[in-house]
Amino acid sequence: MALVLSCCLAGVLRGQQSATVRESGGSPGRPNFVFFLVDDMGKYDIVCEGSTFYETPNIDRLASRSCRFDNAYSACQVCSPSRVAIQTGRHPTRIPITDYINPDGANQPERWRHNTRLLPASFELQMPLAERTIAEALKPLGYHNFFAGKWHLGGEGFMPTDQGYDINVGGGKYGHPPNGFFSPYKIETLHDGPHGEQLPLRLAHETADYIRSRADQSAPFFAMLSFYSVHAPIQTTQSLWRKYRDKADQLGLATSGPRFIFDRIQEVRQTQDNPLYAGMMESMDDAVGIVLESLEQSGQAENTVVLFTSDNGGVSSGDGYATAALPLRGGKGRQWEGGIRQPLYIHLPGQTSQTHCDVLTIGTDLFPTLVDLAV
Repeated sequence: MALVLSCCLAGVLRGQQSATVRESGGSPGRPNFVFFLVDDMGKYDIVCEGSTFYETPNIDRLASRSCRFDNAYSACQVCSPSRVAIQTGRHPTRIPITDYINPDGANQPERWRHNTRLLPASFELQMPLAERTIAEALKPLGYHNFFAGKWHLGGEGFMPTDQGYDINVGGGKYGHPPNGFFSPYKIETLHDGPHGEQLPLRLAHETADYIRSRADQSAPFFAMLSFYSVHAPIQTTQSLWRKYRDKADQLGLATSGPRFIFDRIQEVRQTQDNPLYAGMMESMDDAVGIVLESLEQSGQAENTVVLFTSDNGGVSSGDGYATAALPLRGGKGRQWEGGIRQPLYIHLPGQTSQTHCDVLTIGTDLFPTLVDLAV
């Protein structure tokens, strides 16, 4: 499906490149890449996808100038397998990483629940160094590679800088920030900021600083901002909590219908009315805006491909019952549509209007597509 995804972009790209050549009088060089990967955000958590409670103006603006892939799926319903598929372009079972990585090994087969009827697939506790990442594929093409945020594909010896990235800010073994979303973070690869600083905004400023530093460099760059947001713990500021608590009251969401139903073995949230999660969404959206603004201010937006997606569906059961995936069934951790449907937006250099592509795409398509765009 990567070929189909590339074909969806090809017509738009040819048009933008033709305009660039006419304006510059030459041939376009290799594009830069900015890749936003959000953690545990469902397809319908974005206003342009249908949310009427959350506020995502920066993501919406990006989507309005992108190719929107309306049938995009993650390679797995949980994070580590989905992320390894994005990094390598290979199905998680080939690695093999088939469940989220727990650093203490608690989810390994030999420690599995004694009453499990089928032996679960064995899997690695880190992405093997023999695997080729997007960064390692781009490096021979002259790219300088930057990573910020959630890695969750291994610890010491298996970090982003061991697998093609020149810079790593905040990436490590963690599946969620060990001390929450406010400084002090207690992340070994990220210096603590002022007390109470928000993690998504800090990662955005680190990414924006990197982008500005590349403005006078001849080599193209690949910058991946992999948010810890909007994974648990579900936390926000008091002011944002009040804002969305009041908004939920004004919209009458508590009485608009059942807030939860019981599906198979779990409660499932049916209404997007969680003020904590809404605040997290706003902060993450603000972070996207910071990075996009740095591209514009540094004069690099016209030669940068921007990609935005999520690693799996939103959390509608457990972890604070953060959001609702309706009209899809289920959420993160479940193989129904709510666990694996994703937003996917790809903005090409010079693109000013929105296009749609309805072919099926999956996380493994992103690696070869980015390499195709680089070549």
